[in-house]
Amino acid sequence: MTTTAVRTKPRTLPKAALPPAARRARRRGAALGAVAWLVGIAFALPAVWMVLTSFHSESDAATNPPSLWAPLTLDAYRTFFGAAGGATPWAALANSVTASVVSTLLVLLLALPAAYALSIRPVRKWTDVMFFFLSTKMLPVVAGLLPVYLFAKNTGLLDNIWLLVILYTSMNLPIAVWMMQSFLADVPVSIIEAAQMDGAKLPTILLRVVAPIAGPGIAATSLICFIFSWNELLFARVLTGVVAGTAPVHLTGFVTSQGLFLAQLCAASVVVSLPVLAAGFAAQDKLVQGLSLGAVK
Repeated sequence: MTTTAVRTKPRTLPKAALPPAARRARRRGAALGAVAWLVGIAFALPAVWMVLTSFHSESDAATNPPSLWAPLTLDAYRTFFGAAGGATPWAALANSVTASVVSTLLVLLLALPAAYALSIRPVRKWTDVMFFFLSTKMLPVVAGLLPVYLFAKNTGLLDNIWLLVILYTSMNLPIAVWMMQSFLADVPVSIIEAAQMDGAKLPTILLRVVAPIAGPGIAATSLICFIFSWNELLFARVLTGVVAGTAPVHLTGFVTSQGLFLAQLCAASVVVSLPVLAAGFAAQDKLVQGLSLGAVK
């Protein structure tokens, strides 16, 4: 004789039957959810307004109060991609891509061995080394601007994109080492020891053992370094000119003595923001895994 177990759906208690503590917890969760939605909407409204303004004409964009239901047009985008401020944006976008991508790759190439030495195979007084990396970010950027400018002027590196690559690499390297040290600390040492027993050298261990395990953390570090490099304006504004100007520098060309071209500026801001949004969207899964990996230890 066989018996069959009948699966029944778990019964949920009616709201009135919940204990007072559970009802308070539910109300607290609903209130926190509503606050989170309000904060998210508040942060999204400026971006939404920027996109909407980019589809307005200059006269409608300059009205006060702003005209929400003004006719939509693509004139600002046509002007931006045509000849905004006397120069097309393609060279500036290419310079930003070059400086951001190359500097991010160099940061990863240097930060991965450094983080390995500070976490999996810690050196002596590794906490002092980490503090030294952190101390390099305490100096305001503008305080080092004049020495960097004089160095670039005397070496003929003004208006050179490779100078920005070097600067962005040095600026993002301390942050990358700090982040990746936390990520690599969670890599099991037994896997590395097994690879060493099989005869794997250090480059092989870093590329084929450590990098795949710490992939989410590396992706998060790469995205943050890319965003910092893409958005940097001060060094790019002072050290570049016509040849090596980046996208943020190109945006400043819409604020002239003739006034502020608001619609064109919003259209340019939307276009310049798209690569960062695309990179974040493509790496969002690994970004969340990497940030949670570094936070939960």
